[in-house]
Amino acid sequence: MSEVNDSAEQQAIRRQAQQWVVRLASHAADSDDALAFRRWCERSREHASAFVQARAVWQDLRPAAQGLQRAEAARAVRPGRRAFLGAALAGTAGWLVLRPPLGLWPAATDLAADLRTGTGEQREWVTAEGVVVQLNTRTRMDLRGTEGGVARLELLEGEAEIRTDLDGAAPAVQLRVGDGVVSAQRARFNVRFIDGEVCVTCLAGRVDVRRGEAGSTAVDVDRQLVYARARPAVARPADATAVSAWRRRQLVFDQTPLAEVVAEVNRYRPGKLILTDAAVGRKRVQASFSIDRLDDVIALVREVYGLDVTALPGGIVLLGSA
Repeated sequence: MSEVNDSAEQQAIRRQAQQWVVRLASHAADSDDALAFRRWCERSREHASAFVQARAVWQDLRPAAQGLQRAEAARAVRPGRRAFLGAALAGTAGWLVLRPPLGLWPAATDLAADLRTGTGEQREWVTAEGVVVQLNTRTRMDLRGTEGGVARLELLEGEAEIRTDLDGAAPAVQLRVGDGVVSAQRARFNVRFIDGEVCVTCLAGRVDVRRGEAGSTAVDVDRQLVYARARPAVARPADATAVSAWRRRQLVFDQTPLAEVVAEVNRYRPGKLILTDAAVGRKRVQASFSIDRLDDVIALVREVYGLDVTALPGGIVLLGSA
């Protein structure tokens, strides 16, 4: 009886996953759908996996749909339902494969990670060895098991603060991020991996970063190492208070271009802030904001920079010159 019930439940999850694929590919989904979809995926790993599988089937339909579309066009007949279906499948499958519009809901790759956080979400996770991992907003991380008593992790995207015991028998950790591996024992460090660039900041103790044949680079307290694929690493001083401000649910900007401020705020805020004036985006910002009151950023650009603010459904806000 249990096996039958499990099978029925799995079938129900698959049907729901297929419905979500169609809904999200319809261009009619809104922010409420995005929230409901995220909650549905977080019910269990089976839910997330079912969506990934359903979306893969939808993707496989794309070549057939494109072939149907070309065949109808070759006949030079008035497009009918079959031609319309071919165009719809070809278009929406391609759109869904790339990424959801404006990041209003998670991409399928996000759902495959072992650990993940949504927009504005922060969470803590502790390995079996006792390594403490704090995940910031929109972060994805995979667990790579234990080797020789060392916890092995991989940061796929986002930001995390990792702490080993600073006293006593401290566990060791190896974190793969980008084309490098960060190793630490008796340390606390912050790792950020956004748009292909990695920034490793040592907050306590010392960490080592190894990249291919380049050897290992030691990063001491209040120092950070920045690197990206095919680019040499750059070591520089770090403002530890600003780097770890997100742990206090604060964002701190020190002479930061407004365009970068908006991009960072978009990682924490549902919807999307969109700057429509590139010149204004180059203006420098000296400010701090509470993660729980990010609409203060909208007030800043309106009052300090005199920008027009246009609010659209789904939390989308256009910021442009008056």
